[in-house]
Amino acid sequence: MTYPDFYNEIETIKVQDDLSSFLGAFEDGIYEISYLDIVKGAGHSCPTVLGAYLINLEALKVLYPTGPAKRGEVEVFFSERQTEAVAGVIGNVAMNITGACTSNGFKGIAGNFDRNYLLKFEQDINNASARFTRTDTKKSVDVMYDPSSIQFDPSMQALMQKCVQGNANIDERKQFGKLWQERVEKISKSISSVITVKEV
Repeated sequence: MTYPDFYNEIETIKVQDDLSSFLGAFEDGIYEISYLDIVKGAGHSCPTVLGAYLINLEALKVLYPTGPAKRGEVEVFFSERQTEAVAGVIGNVAMNITGACTSNGFKGIAGNFDRNYLLKFEQDINNASARFTRTDTKKSVDVMYDPSSIQFDPSMQALMQKCVQGNANIDERKQFGKLWQERVEKISKSISSVITVKEV
């Protein structure tokens, strides 16, 4: 399996999942989620998928400053409809990391480990990209993601047009993919410029 090296340079997210512990998947339910894991689930790497990962990474660091995030005990809110723009894509990443689901998640065992209704759309969250709330302490953070300051290579737009029209040769398709991932990498190395976290 070959992929860009920078995937491995992005900080991982450590979680503790009581359901995982209960069912013996990971010792004490502790494991790490990487950007590579999320790329595998999404099937691609782009500014949206990376941004969704970084939103979760930075929010959970603030909510759980001294230990792993409690997977299954975080509510995630979005202002958009689930079908609007890229809200569904970002929501899927949040679901994979936090365990939060709409109504399609694990129903629980004897009243425990229910993951439903923790992922919510069309919420009033004051222009943030997402809000994360701990279900135990009710502590919340709003996270804003804006990668617009990270410019793309000027030749990428023309290459993309040729690729989608089916007119690009093999070298041009490879070059487009390389330039696309180079912008994603630049975003990954500019977290302080693209992510803002505010406690609410």
